[in-house]
Amino acid sequence: MSTSACVTSAQVPLEEYTLARAAYEAAKDADAIRYAPSLWYTAEENYREAQRAFKERRYGRAGDLFEDAREAAEKAENAARIARHQAGDS
Repeated sequence: MSTSACVTSAQVPLEEYTLARAAYEAAKDADAIRYAPSLWYTAEENYREAQRAFKERRYGRAGDLFEDAREAAEKAENAARIARHQAGDS
């Protein structure tokens, strides 16, 4: 057995991390915390948990959580934009 064996067989989820971060920032910029707090909270929790898993090199778990965070952040951004429009705050 090689001494350079990987800690995990899962690949580093860099694309998932990047996409989740972009979606998270877009939701933040859309003021999702104000207009879609429940969705924002879900996105934020998944993103933070994914970051922890990533730092701990649990890449399979991190990738799944980054995908969940991205989906929740996209929903939060969309809901916030709709709510802002309906409130006349566009």
